[in-house]
Amino acid sequence: MPNYRYQVRSSSGQVQAGVIAADNAATAAAILRNQGAHVLSLNASNTGDGNSLSERLRELNSGKPTQKHVLDFTTQLAVMVRAGINLRAALDGIAEQTTHAGFKKVVAQLKHDVEGGKQFSEAIAKHPKLFNPLYVNMVRASEMSGSFSKMLDRIAQYIAQQIETRKMVVGAAIYPAIIGGLAVCVTVFLLTFVLPKFADVFRGKEDILPWATKFLMNLSRFMVENWYILLGGAAAGLGALYAFTRTEVGSFWVDKLKLSVPIVKMMFRSLYISRSLQTMGQLINAGVPMLDTIAITGDISGNQIFRGMWRKVHASVKQGKKITQPLMQNQVLPRAVVQMISAGEESGKLGEVLDEIAVYYAKQLKDHIKAVTGMIEPIMILMMGTVVGFIAMAIILPIFKMSQIVK
Repeated sequence: MPNYRYQVRSSSGQVQAGVIAADNAATAAAILRNQGAHVLSLNASNTGDGNSLSERLRELNSGKPTQKHVLDFTTQLAVMVRAGINLRAALDGIAEQTTHAGFKKVVAQLKHDVEGGKQFSEAIAKHPKLFNPLYVNMVRASEMSGSFSKMLDRIAQYIAQQIETRKMVVGAAIYPAIIGGLAVCVTVFLLTFVLPKFADVFRGKEDILPWATKFLMNLSRFMVENWYILLGGAAAGLGALYAFTRTEVGSFWVDKLKLSVPIVKMMFRSLYISRSLQTMGQLINAGVPMLDTIAITGDISGNQIFRGMWRKVHASVKQGKKITQPLMQNQVLPRAVVQMISAGEESGKLGEVLDEIAVYYAKQLKDHIKAVTGMIEPIMILMMGTVVGFIAMAIILPIFKMSQIVK
């Protein structure tokens, strides 16, 4: 069913705009007139159901909406609401300016739901991949308290910080991944293209070859003759490993490794503490009920170990106990952090305390990322140099030995 963008004058004399779905323009105009409105304009909308080929191609090329689109949307909406523009008109304006086809459809759907009488929190809750429970609950709290624009500013600040944190962590992993990939490619190239060139030179002289040369020549021959088996096995192994990490048991072990591997455990610990406490602080300051706050914090923490801890806290608080009791027993958070949370709980300033702790661990995270990057760089270079040096030594030593025998 196509959509039509309309502009009407209501019975009270106010000019209103929106989108209506109807079989044709005449039907759309009749529906509006039956509602007591005078139709000023009615045009086919390009934010329809996306059935046209050009719209589908445009949506595929633009990719899926990301948190960056949500951040821009939240910032624009906060500014427009603060300027006195009503929510429907603000959503309509944002939809007109949005260039991403997929997110444009989302904004149009939000506007349609709001025009249908739904609360904004109900409308965004229908898109959980873009608007997480924290976003929905903070908006719901603002709708009850009447601080909608301020809450949108706070949500935008939270999303911006999370995007920045994600960029830092991904950036820290890019360099080691590139060096590791280069090391694998260089090793495979040497074993499959360089070493076979020396096979004729070393043939018949196996008795005088060092063990390293014999080992690498046999490995090279095996790789050249069975490359398709090795390639298929590597693909199958990586696929199986990826599938395992997507299971509950696999993701648990991955999360546990992140908090156990010596080089990166402090970085990931700072990441999860900062994310958890920032989320919890934002929700408490927004006026979200404590049980909902703890449940959302666990879901957004991003690590099963932390999620399990917050579930225990949720069960304990549900029984009327304080937050710090299960935290003391779990020992996932540092003792100093638990003591500060306890002080904030006793003083009634828990939200402020959590924000301060989150800021501290966000700074710690930056320091740990720099330290991890600085440590991994020389380790990867040393490993790459060792592998290449070992292969070079295995080729050069027998050549020197044969030259001495000839003399």
